[in-house]
Order: sequence, then C-alpha cells, then structure tokens
Amino acid sequence: MPPDTPPGVVIGIDIGTTSTKTMAYDTDGRLIASHSVGYPLDDPHPGYAEQNPDVILAAVVESLRTVVAELAAPISGLAFCSAMHSLIGLDGAGNPLTPSVTWADSRATRQAERLRAVPSGLALHRRTGTPMHPMSPLPKLLWFAEQEPKLFERVTHWVGIKDWVLLRLCGELVTDHSIASATGLMDIHTLEWDAEALTIAGVTEEQLPRLVATTAVLPGLTARAAEAIGVPQRTPVVVGAGDGPLANLGLGAVHPGMVACSIGTSGAMRVMVERPGVDPLGGVFCYALTENRWAVGGAINNGGIVLKWAGAALAPDLGEHPEEDLVALAARAPVGSGGLIMLPYLHSERAPHWSALPRGAYVGLTHGHRREHLVRAAMEGVCQQLALVLTSVRAAGNEVREIRAGGGFARSGLWRQMLADVLGMPVSFPAGREGSSFGAALLGMQALGLIPSIDVAADLVQMEETIRPDPAAAATYAALLPLFAELYEALVPTFTSMRRLAPGLPAEPPTPGPPM
Repeated sequence: MPPDTPPGVVIGIDIGTTSTKTMAYDTDGRLIASHSVGYPLDDPHPGYAEQNPDVILAAVVESLRTVVAELAAPISGLAFCSAMHSLIGLDGAGNPLTPSVTWADSRATRQAERLRAVPSGLALHRRTGTPMHPMSPLPKLLWFAEQEPKLFERVTHWVGIKDWVLLRLCGELVTDHSIASATGLMDIHTLEWDAEALTIAGVTEEQLPRLVATTAVLPGLTARAAEAIGVPQRTPVVVGAGDGPLANLGLGAVHPGMVACSIGTSGAMRVMVERPGVDPLGGVFCYALTENRWAVGGAINNGGIVLKWAGAALAPDLGEHPEEDLVALAARAPVGSGGLIMLPYLHSERAPHWSALPRGAYVGLTHGHRREHLVRAAMEGVCQQLALVLTSVRAAGNEVREIRAGGGFARSGLWRQMLADVLGMPVSFPAGREGSSFGAALLGMQALGLIPSIDVAADLVQMEETIRPDPAAAATYAALLPLFAELYEALVPTFTSMRRLAPGLPAEPPTPGPPM
C-alpha cells in the first residue's frame, strides 16, 4: 500500500456498459488507485441489449474491494456514476424480475415511434429533457406493458442499474435527478415525476425510486456490503449522477460554452448550461448534473464500435486487436476518403434525428476504392455524425467557445486530428484520465465539503494537447458535411422498406447438402 496516500480520498465508481471502473482521487485531482472489472452485454434476440444485474453488482464490489485494499489512508466517501437509460423491474423483495435493459436495447422502437408521431411527444421531450427514442425507459415501459403484461403487473418497482446497486449496498431505494432526467419520466423544470409521462407508461410514483439531488449523501453501507468492500459501515455514499454529465465534469467542461466530446464504444457531444431547456425542434437532450448545471447535447450509438466492426469485416487478417493497424491503414487514404461517405449507423442511431430506423451505408463507392478508404470513411463518418450533433447544440442557442475531448479514441493521433478537422475548431485533450469516474469523485468531494464547488474542475483538469484543424482538411470536410447530412433524409424511405423486408430475409446462409 502506498505510504503517502493523502487524506480526503474519494472513490469514484463508474458503472458502465461494458465494465465498472473504480478510481480513487485526492482533492488535488491526483489518481491514487484504480481497478476495472468487465462484463458482457447480452443480445439474446435481435434488438435486445441487456445485462445481469447480479453480475454488475459483483463487478462493483470486486473493483471497490481491490481499490480499497491499495489505499493507506481513510476514505472520505464513495461517489457513484452509471450509464443512463437502464431499466430493471423488481419484485416486492427488491429482487430483479427482468435483466437490466440498457440504452443500446432497441426493442421499444415502435413504441418510441408512436410517441414521436403525436404532438404531445415533442412537448413531453421538452418537459422531460429526454427524446422519444427506444433508449429511454419510457418507451421501454410501454414495451413491457404491451409485450409482457403479466410480468409488468408483477413488478413492484422500476429502477435503473445504479439505483439497484445502491439499494443492495445501502438499503435505500433512491434515484438522482441526473439519472431520472434521462428516463423521460421526470419534469426537468420541477424536478418531480411527470404525471402525463407516468400515465403513458402505466406506472405510479410509488413504483419509482425516491428522487434526490445528485449530491445527496446516504448515511452508509449495510453491514454485509461494508464487510465485502472492506470499509467502515458508516462510510458516506454520495448518490452521484449519470455518466454523460459527469464526463463533462471529469473533463473540466463545467462552464457555459465549454463542450465535452467523448468517443468510447458510443459517442457524445455535450455543453453545460445553467438552466434546463430543449430546442424547439427537439434535436438535443437536457440532463441534470446539479440544480444549476445541465448537460445539453446528443449521444451517438456508433463510436469506437465502428472501428471494431471495420477490423472484423474489412481486415480480419490484422488479428483480434487491430486498432493501431487499422488507424495506420486509414492514414494511407486521403482526407475525404476519395469521395467515399459512410453513414456509420451499424447500431441504428440517436442524435440528432433520434430514430432507431437508420442502418449503415457506404455511398460513392467506386472501383478505385480500397479497404483503407473504407476504414477511413468509417472513422470520418463517426466524426461527421458528431459534427451534426454540435450543429444541433448551436441550434439550441448555445455558444460553443471551447471543445474538450476524451475517451479511448483520444489515444490515436489520427482520430484527434480528424475530429478537429471535421468540427472545424481546436480540440483539447487532457492527460490520461477516466472522465466519468473522476467526475463522480469531484461531485462526491463537493457533496462532502472537501472542495468548495465543482467549478474547481476547470482548473484541476490540465490539457495535455490542443489540436488545431488543418485548413485544407477542414475545408474538405466542410464541403462534405452537407452531403453526409442529407443522405439520412434521402435514405429514410429505403430504411423503412428494409425494416419491412428484414423479418423475411434469411439470417444465416443455407446449410449445404450432402456431397454428391
């Protein structure tokens, strides 16, 4: 154990889609210890993306126990963060009746489309901050009510994954305003459950967790949880927030005009504002961080996962972990990929159209294109989709003065330069740090009185490098972006027809017959 572990250590726990990352920080923002535990994302049927809550709870406990064992000084508190939009149905004893249905689950597509098609759908989006999209718990609840009515009737409480973990660790059923603002069920202007949304979903307030501030402090852990983790039972637990707003905090993008961009498996673009609100056309979300800090922006489904697909589909000869080789391959193709455009909608899409309808597409393919062009076009498509989100953020009336970016993609020099070129603005990258877990720790420090406010994040997070756009490349991407944007609208009829035909198309090649 490090002998110089300082006082004021707060542990941030980020319950993500593919792993839980636990990191201990001191009040100067120094990382003291860290551990990560991965777990699968299950897809038992087309459109499903769910997880076992017990597996995730075990990962949280294991990662916490490992970090705690490395610390030499007392722990001031734990602070939590999680992926948004998850949904779990519990019985009266608090046991899961359903898996954790994640943001990536699209089974509620038709329910979301019905809500979007009526005038009240946009009004509900403006009031709750959450777009009408299958990622949201609101259409997920409709799906359960319509497709699993007997199960729906058995559910005593509907919760998110962080709510359930806190219930198991602390014995209290609460949800914070940040996670709740991503459910489509809470009025972001009153910070109360929205009566119309609950009626549509067919649930009551009593079936949902108690709403609390993101800085709410629970008095401690259950005796069993404290023993499993290795901390005193009275260790304070800060409820925390969603991973999106906390990623802004972890990047120090806490002031208006400061945009945080992240590309991990998926991606997002968010700017902090001081009052909640959604643009008239509903192109952005609005999620809470604290009562006077709100994240306005949009998330995309297809980030680094597009590069992973490109490795498997286009370059299987590069091995199981081909990321560096793929980026090197893409670097051989010119800016703009020789006129090749990829719509990277491999897992449908979210912002700014908020539709589960689109599918991936290459447009402009010629005999002169090689696989390096296809790989580069895939990377460019991810950046161009983020540029569309940034356009929506500006259209919502938000100033964009500075962009900070993080996530796994930031390790690549080509990704960094490409993002700056496509966005047409300088992009700053911090020294290696997991944004959401650091954001959770900072929020915990404010809640526990260890720092004066989360505003200190802007000074604590030092930028390692600022990439400025190359004028020629930026001009090329600026010319291509309108084409990229109009392709979505042009292909909507095709996407619609493809969805109608999809159930009748064979999913696997025919089994070969016996040799002649």
